[in-house]
Amino acid sequence: MKQFARLSMAIAITTSSALAHAGMSNTATTFGILPSDIASAQALSMFSDQVSATYYNPAYLARSKGGELTGGLLHAAPNLELESHGGINAPVRSGDVLDDTPSQQMLIGMKKDLSFLTKYDHPIWFGFIAGVEKFGKEMMAFQSGTSNEGQFFNYGRQPLFVNLGAGTNLWRGIDIGAALRITLHADANMRTHSTLAGVTSREELDVSAEPVMVPIFSISMNAGETFCSKSPCWLDKVDAALAYKGYAKSATKVNANAVIPGTVPQPGLDLAITTISGYQPEIISAGGRYQMGDLQLGVTAELQRWSDLDEQLQRDVVKDQANLRFRDIVVPRVGARYQLNDMLALTGGLAFEKSPLKSTESEQVNYLDNDKYIVGLGSSMLIKNPPVLAWPIQLDFGYQYHYLKERDFTLTGTNSANLVYQENVTAKGDVHVFSGSFTLKF
Repeated sequence: MKQFARLSMAIAITTSSALAHAGMSNTATTFGILPSDIASAQALSMFSDQVSATYYNPAYLARSKGGELTGGLLHAAPNLELESHGGINAPVRSGDVLDDTPSQQMLIGMKKDLSFLTKYDHPIWFGFIAGVEKFGKEMMAFQSGTSNEGQFFNYGRQPLFVNLGAGTNLWRGIDIGAALRITLHADANMRTHSTLAGVTSREELDVSAEPVMVPIFSISMNAGETFCSKSPCWLDKVDAALAYKGYAKSATKVNANAVIPGTVPQPGLDLAITTISGYQPEIISAGGRYQMGDLQLGVTAELQRWSDLDEQLQRDVVKDQANLRFRDIVVPRVGARYQLNDMLALTGGLAFEKSPLKSTESEQVNYLDNDKYIVGLGSSMLIKNPPVLAWPIQLDFGYQYHYLKERDFTLTGTNSANLVYQENVTAKGDVHVFSGSFTLKF
């Protein structure tokens, strides 16, 4: 099959009625990045000096005690179900499980004090982290389309995740940081002459991917260092942080033009698709941590501004007819970490996330989303004198469970037989997330 036929098929698949196996979310907001983030349900993420701080709170990189090189794996196994209550011309269902597409990411990150590059002795910590699907084999993971059977707004495969950040101390316990979240905008353009059999000539193909950088800013404070003139002080146990993340989206645009002599004359037939393949809302996070000896308690609240997605989807030719409506949400998170001994620490966390999807009916697209309760558990082991290696290593494990509260939707649209259908359904399910990482401290 020639290039035009292939591109036309890709456009047809993108806008078909098949089930979409990639949500509009991303790893960091849906699950967490490293096992410590997953285990605390992201409640303690703003006070972690690991490389994931480049996303949650780059200012906290300034609290680092040494360089790190981190590698990790994440496996998220959703079991997303749909219970049908009947309807008009409703699709035939083979079972209750609508989607069980796993997300399997390989994570790699590093942080290092770069003050040696300057003429000053003021620490400037740099961090980098990236996540790639299918354990490093898939960078552009998305599918955007309509669906007669319904499709979940979250979960499934996750797009490429890249973050670069830096943090430094500003004044007495006050640290500042900035980072860039990098997403991709892909474009494909093709012009060709073709026969009705799909044999092409005079082909011209142009494919490009443009990085788009989104800012993250944060500030953190240790109350004791800032307000107490002497140490020790009871406020030394109190930390606070504030972070702002700009909205980020991954977009894909496909343009094709074909001339079929005798059938489609100049200027030819235009095929055009513009769609959003991933989205992170604007997020404002505020958190606090209190340390009581070996026990740390943390609370974080996130304002996620999903309402801006309404306007974004009006320019998405796949989903513009659905009249989707979203709302801003506040996500509360609480977590604790207990240091059992010099080697082992245990972490746990809880969170509740209200669905940002206000619509319970979306023409042809048929998005589904639920309120969810999130529970996390994990452990961290520090080996100070490992065999072979000259530096300490840290092994982390995190588990997270998502319980999706039942929610009713109405599926609508036109099926392959061009018949109008309507179906009343209940969306439900759960998700299990497993994550492990290996960190070399130097």
